[in-house]
Amino acid sequence: MVTTHNSKALSATLMADQRLRKVSFTGSTPVGKVLVRQSADELQRVSMELGGNAPFIVFEDADVAAAVDGAMIAKMRNMGEACTAANRFLVHESVAQEFADQLGQRMGALKTGRGQTSGTDVGPLINADAVQTVGQLVTEAVSNGAELVTGGEAPGGPGYFYSPTVLLGVTSDARIVNEEIFGPVAPITTFSSDDEAVAMANATEYGLVSYVYTRDLARTVKMAESLHFGMVGVNTGLVSNPAAPFGGVKASGFGREGGFEGIEEYLDTTYVAIPA
Repeated sequence: MVTTHNSKALSATLMADQRLRKVSFTGSTPVGKVLVRQSADELQRVSMELGGNAPFIVFEDADVAAAVDGAMIAKMRNMGEACTAANRFLVHESVAQEFADQLGQRMGALKTGRGQTSGTDVGPLINADAVQTVGQLVTEAVSNGAELVTGGEAPGGPGYFYSPTVLLGVTSDARIVNEEIFGPVAPITTFSSDDEAVAMANATEYGLVSYVYTRDLARTVKMAESLHFGMVGVNTGLVSNPAAPFGGVKASGFGREGGFEGIEEYLDTTYVAIPA
């Protein structure tokens, strides 16, 4: 294990060493691209687990209460600062208001504060820039017509906090649904058909994880085949499992962690031919 205050210089030195055989990176897509370029000179094998823009799709036949439970898990792990966090909520127009009301009640009841404080549910974001970025995304969405169901502010006092927030009626072209929020904000956009939901979900350069809530098995199979993501969670807000291959496609990277596939990332195939 090597710790450093200058990761850029250290990683460049490591990547230039011919003894380095394999690189596994978890982080942002821009940094991942830099490492892939650096790996070319020594032809290192690389696995990249990069950014995400996870859709959380709720169909009209879904158990709304269960979908809200899953949404709380998928959105609020680490205050939304997770690559697997649900970034945009695509909800069928017939259940959108019900879903927004229930999610707003759950999110609005969370207590924001320091981790060591008794009863705290939501801690701080990583720094002041993160709070500012999240705030700007919310402000833009509201100014463009989104309804603020709950939250929408940075509490006063010391610390990098932002209140758990739910927005309803966010347009599909809004910046908040096209960028990784990395904060406790749930923007809800409505759809009217399965094909529309798939098109909206796939309209991103990222492809790490997607979440689907439905009681229809045929629809489940269709979504698994149609969604361009490395992982699909069906009626669950938690997909991580050490026994399963974790990873994405497109700008979310390549390679897998976990399962047999994760072990194979570190193995070479040797073909041995012995004449009879």
